[in-house]
Amino acid sequence: MQLTASLPGPSDERVAVHVRKAAIREIRSGHPWIWDGSIERQSKPGEPGDLAVIFDDKRDFAAIGLLDPGSPITVRVLHQGKPRTIDDAFFAERVLEAVARRQPLIDDPDTTGYRLLHGENDRLPGLVVDRYADSLVVRIDTIAWLPHLRSVMAPVLELTEPDRVVLRASRRISGALPAELHDGATLLGDPPDAPIAFRENGLMFEADIERGQKTGHFLDQRANRLLVGERCRDADVLDMFCNTGGFSVHAAAGGARSVHSVDLSPHAVDATRHHMELNRAELGFETEHTFAVADAFDALEGLVDRRARFDVVVVDPPSFAPNAASVPGARRAYRRLTALAIQLLGSGGTLFQASCSSRIEALDFHDLIADELDMAGFKATDEVRTAHTIDHPIAFAEGAYLKATLADITRRR
Repeated sequence: MQLTASLPGPSDERVAVHVRKAAIREIRSGHPWIWDGSIERQSKPGEPGDLAVIFDDKRDFAAIGLLDPGSPITVRVLHQGKPRTIDDAFFAERVLEAVARRQPLIDDPDTTGYRLLHGENDRLPGLVVDRYADSLVVRIDTIAWLPHLRSVMAPVLELTEPDRVVLRASRRISGALPAELHDGATLLGDPPDAPIAFRENGLMFEADIERGQKTGHFLDQRANRLLVGERCRDADVLDMFCNTGGFSVHAAAGGARSVHSVDLSPHAVDATRHHMELNRAELGFETEHTFAVADAFDALEGLVDRRARFDVVVVDPPSFAPNAASVPGARRAYRRLTALAIQLLGSGGTLFQASCSSRIEALDFHDLIADELDMAGFKATDEVRTAHTIDHPIAFAEGAYLKATLADITRRR
């Protein structure tokens, strides 16, 4: 089983890269990125995918990684410490380590959609592989991976025997891809003629692996969706930023009386409606489902103005802090979302709120929510704070992006 012949092969070129002392400290602490501003000199410009050999100020070997001269992250570190050959055996070792971490999930017949390789956090920086039933999606954040995809995917293909493999690329690099390796290109098997059906916690979903966001489904909230569903018996539920309906469907499967799903994207709302009906047909639940295409803040304010009330409010927004300058605005946005959700819940309601902004630390995020509750005269009870599941491990500080809280809120006496 081989990937398409259109993929370039690896080069024998090696580029010597000398970096600043601060970068060496970061590398030795396990950080997987070398930024362009950290490089003092290199032996030649190199090409994407060349192996970059990193040296410290004493000209001793420090690390080796993939070179991407056109990226602000010029080197993605594969290995640091003693010299190591980067070959098929190296990649096979990394893949087998990653698979072993996920074995309980892989063995679960109720879940056939999960992350198999989690980039930097599985020591394969810039490369993600998600599995949806018998289809694999390879997502790259750097074109430096193209010459090495056959090597890293060989053990994956042997272990999973997929029907197809589809390539996805981050927006930043999609324009730099060769025409035959465009975003959504099929690397193995036949192109999908429909979204790929898979199971999550026993429920049915479909992923548009060619054109959907990321790889077609946000797999990182799987465990949180199950937790929320367990608190939705006979509840009226509001699902803000519903995306493709993961929380909405789990709420209905958990026995919700009604679910109102809101997203700015019409495509997302259509997907939520489809997934709700798909599972209604299979499970026979009688949950009333309403929906709206709207900006979340406008929708929340409108519901507050109408004095709407819900038993459970889910707030799972996209990242509000793509860079350091956006952090203050992100903190204000999280506070505003919490304040509006509280007004829709009242005492005895259940709030789930998440952040996928790595620049907002978990303690800061939870403090923001606690502060808003306190100012409104409420406190959290029966609180559960969650982070990453086993298929989204954390190996460095920026890898810890996901944090969430699930709590009942009650009025302070």
